[in-house]
Amino acid sequence: MTPPLQLGRVGDVAVDRRSFLGMLAAGAAVVGVPSLLSACSPGTPTGAATSAAPIGDVLPKYIPITYAEPDYPSVNGSPPGYETIPAELVRSVPTPPGTGLALTAMTPLWGTIPPTKGNQYYAAVNELLGSDLTFQIADGNTYGDKLAAVLASPKDVPDWVCVPSWNLPPRFGSEIVGNVFQDLTPYLAGDLVEEYPNLANIPTDAWKYCVFNGRLYGLPFPGETINDATFYRKDLLDAQGITVALTNGQDLIDLAKELTGGNQWGAEDLWTTATQIHGVVPKWKLEGDKLVHRVETDEYRAALEWNAALFASGAVHPDAVAGQTGDAKLRFQSGRSLIMADGMGGWNEALRDNLGSNPSYWQQPIDPFDASGGEPVLFKSNPANIFSFVKKSEDEAKIKEVLALANVLAAPYGTVEFDTINNGVEGVHYTRGADRVPVPTELAAVELQPTYIFLVDPPTAEARVQYPGYVKAASEWRAMAAGYAQDPLFYAQQIVEPAQYASIGQPFEDLEKDISRGRKSMDDLDAAVETWRASGGEELRAFYQDVLDSQS
Repeated sequence: MTPPLQLGRVGDVAVDRRSFLGMLAAGAAVVGVPSLLSACSPGTPTGAATSAAPIGDVLPKYIPITYAEPDYPSVNGSPPGYETIPAELVRSVPTPPGTGLALTAMTPLWGTIPPTKGNQYYAAVNELLGSDLTFQIADGNTYGDKLAAVLASPKDVPDWVCVPSWNLPPRFGSEIVGNVFQDLTPYLAGDLVEEYPNLANIPTDAWKYCVFNGRLYGLPFPGETINDATFYRKDLLDAQGITVALTNGQDLIDLAKELTGGNQWGAEDLWTTATQIHGVVPKWKLEGDKLVHRVETDEYRAALEWNAALFASGAVHPDAVAGQTGDAKLRFQSGRSLIMADGMGGWNEALRDNLGSNPSYWQQPIDPFDASGGEPVLFKSNPANIFSFVKKSEDEAKIKEVLALANVLAAPYGTVEFDTINNGVEGVHYTRGADRVPVPTELAAVELQPTYIFLVDPPTAEARVQYPGYVKAASEWRAMAAGYAQDPLFYAQQIVEPAQYASIGQPFEDLEKDISRGRKSMDDLDAAVETWRASGGEELRAFYQDVLDSQS
């Protein structure tokens, strides 16, 4: 596969690696990143450490900067949208900041590892940096094992290390981060970040997630406010004269039933939709002064009952009923099912894969609604799900040089740096097609893979102008949805649960499938909750209560 080059990443970076990888696959400059990666299962960080709430002035001051005026400005944190590619790009860092220092960086890759020697892409970006950054690239599917081995021998740790949140090793916060990696607080906190304008442009919430033990250690890959949506095949429904305007959960079930007939089904498994329309918290909520886990909430129970009713209606595709959820996108895009939940990055991915053979193809996210007809609630996604860390050093000049390089890599849309990092060299890795859209060359698939973006990334932007109408529709929907976004409890806080509690929630993943499909009942949910409490849930509640108390 050779997807179009990226014109402004969309953070389908969700709360787990499946969402994050789906985002990469969905649009990447990253020529050759397989889309099947979006089916990867999520990981759960383990460890025994938690960060306290950010204290004092550890966070960088937020100083927004714009190099290209968007057609659709950010609203409540939504990505800005650009309907055209600027004719002139701005060099945000006019002089390469590096001193020629040779540095090593370790990053994951879910694709074919490119050659490092003679690679014109790496040469071009390193020229912008002014330093020789050499990558040690490891298979993303086994990156956690590689990371653990490297961190076990601190003297062998590269100068710059990417650490996805799902690969955080045990004791990372309590023992590793402060001993192996550089505390960046004295370099970036408060007004100090003004020395690095592109880093100052990264939103505060993303930086919050880089705080461990009350100190700033990480450099973020920022995400999006809302990652998931419920899509319908607007092109096919329009052809039937059906308008989608839902006000409650029963409306959606009725629509799915109406669309079911012949060799066509109304929906895929809509469990993600069920949690959204019922306002199910990601993890914990406060009821009075008591912490309540999501599986104990009325909203979680109602979401299960609703999804079970959807399955019982006969409107769910039989393959989804049988648990074959990995092929949901194929069924949806072929028109065998007409409603599905997906990450926001799946929208442009579907256009990429279908417009060539079906120019009228269009999928549209359903406007947010509440299952009971009230005001919708959408909980914000993690502000970042991947970070990088700088190896601890007593050489202050070296630390500052790495941060200066990070400032180049964080250059946002509309800059020469962003264009080069995402698209490579014009005439070598791409040519300009209609509307200045980069068209990748064969060499791009060999040399250009996502590497620099894993070290630090600018805020998300939407500029996939190659899909007519997409930027407008996506930008307007995101801006509207962001108006319903709320911070979940413990939002943007780096909390790593004690390892002994890592698996106690696993039974609920199976139970959600079984109750939805009628194989188990709500009585089984009650029994599972009691087992969870007795198996460590109460201790986990106390753990989070301690975190909460430390912040009051």
